[in-house]
Amino acid sequence: MAVSVDIDLGYEFSVKASFDEVFDIISDVPTSVGFFPKVDQLVNQGGGVYRWEMEKVGTAQVNIQTIYASKYVSDRRRGSVIWTPVKGVGNALVGGSWKASTAKGNTNGTTNGTALEFKVNGTVDVPLPGLMKMVVVPVVQSEFEKLVDRYIANLIKKFGGEV
Repeated sequence: MAVSVDIDLGYEFSVKASFDEVFDIISDVPTSVGFFPKVDQLVNQGGGVYRWEMEKVGTAQVNIQTIYASKYVSDRRRGSVIWTPVKGVGNALVGGSWKASTAKGNTNGTTNGTALEFKVNGTVDVPLPGLMKMVVVPVVQSEFEKLVDRYIANLIKKFGGEV
């Protein structure tokens, strides 16, 4: 039996780096994932599909490892990177997107870094009894949010800070 945990997060922020610098990183999956905490292994399965294997969490006797695959498609002209879940791989389905655009200055329309929108959603199946659902769901959601928060913070630092 497993407990299914839904994840749905969104972020909007602007960074000091240029659109090209930002897009080069967010569209290169291995480079981008390098900023995401607690990834044990990222496996290129070809055709834009990558399998994520997160570090195990818990104790030696009871631990959970999240594994999933997503297919990535990037479009520089649109400033988008979109990933869709690949069914049948691991214990989660995760999709999401990046949208990057040149940020505009306040008064004269000059560029001022890069504006970013990040969205991620999915479902993680945790192999625990249904009775644990009330405890497991908020813990897993909170942990996922902490990982994404750290990922965003790592990227902001890489891009010279927020505008």
